[in-house]
Amino acid sequence: MGHARELPVVIVAGLHADARREVVDRLLRDVPGSVALHHDLASAPEGTVLRLVRDASGPVSHGETPLVNDCACCALREDLVPELERLADDGLTRLAVVELWDSVEPRAMAEVVAAHGGGRLAVTGVITAVDPALVLPCLANGDDLAEAGLAAAPTDRRTVGDTWARQLEYAPVLAVVDSAEADDEDHALLAQLHPTARRVRAASPDLARAAFAGFDVEAAAAAQHPACALLPQDADEAGVTTFVWHRRRPFHPERLYEALEDLCCAAARSRGRFWLADRPDTLLAWDAAGGALCVESAGPWLASLPDAAWEMVPPVRRAAAALDWHAEHGDRCQHLVFTSPGLDRDGLERLLDSCLLTDAEYASGPETWKRLPAAFAPLLDAA
Repeated sequence: MGHARELPVVIVAGLHADARREVVDRLLRDVPGSVALHHDLASAPEGTVLRLVRDASGPVSHGETPLVNDCACCALREDLVPELERLADDGLTRLAVVELWDSVEPRAMAEVVAAHGGGRLAVTGVITAVDPALVLPCLANGDDLAEAGLAAAPTDRRTVGDTWARQLEYAPVLAVVDSAEADDEDHALLAQLHPTARRVRAASPDLARAAFAGFDVEAAAAAQHPACALLPQDADEAGVTTFVWHRRRPFHPERLYEALEDLCCAAARSRGRFWLADRPDTLLAWDAAGGALCVESAGPWLASLPDAAWEMVPPVRRAAAALDWHAEHGDRCQHLVFTSPGLDRDGLERLLDSCLLTDAEYASGPETWKRLPAAFAPLLDAA
């Protein structure tokens, strides 16, 4: 029997559990025929993941699935798609609402559903639920997820802050609950962290429309790649500042390494791309939240590739490089963005500028640069 239509699937994510449940409850009330699926990973240490299916009237079914490879998220992936396919096959569900557990990131689940839906499932929305009063406390939390009881696997090394940042920045829609504790600074911080997101009140009819608005998994992935991410612009409102630092000259690896602690603690959130004088071919990604910094290779700069290899590069990456092209350095650049209440913009700019090659160092040329101390080797060359 053929499938008459794809089942619309909206993914609702976020560390703010009360806000997330409020958003899901609202969708179940506002969209007749909707069903919510939630996998509770809190029982993972005991070896199982609990599944709850409910509609607006209450629980419909529940069950459990064993861990896969000692990983709760793996078990979720293995169990979620078959459950969604079952709902698609019964033909009675108008919208499937996937309520992710606290630390599960929406990108992974959106890509799983899109890849394995087989023409029966369509991701029509990704929404992160937000209590604006909790944005900064979560972002500034450098605790490991394991310390907070939120790890999805024994090997989960993420922190609360960086997990929350990715949940927030991936979703094109932020569902904001009413919060008496939230002030203008909280709302300004939310707006500056993800300026391109559509913000809707969780209590608004717009929420249901956002669930069906459509979602492009490939475009969302491209928007997260350090080489072509649409980073926030300069902003200053209600005591919250976003500072965009853009330079062409490479960093001196040793001076930058020595400044890392001060730089990653200078803002609640910072991200972007950069290059080191001793590694001119490597595009490096900068990702910091909660005082914890992740620096990793994001592949080569396009300027370092032979012309023939450009055909293998996605068009969005080529377009981003063209916008940033420099006659001498190609697409190599420093593009870092810092967002925080009480940001010392001038001090941050001075510190960053002091980490660049001096005029004399720059004039010595690329062959000399490659002999500079490889200060980032412990971060970038670890097995």
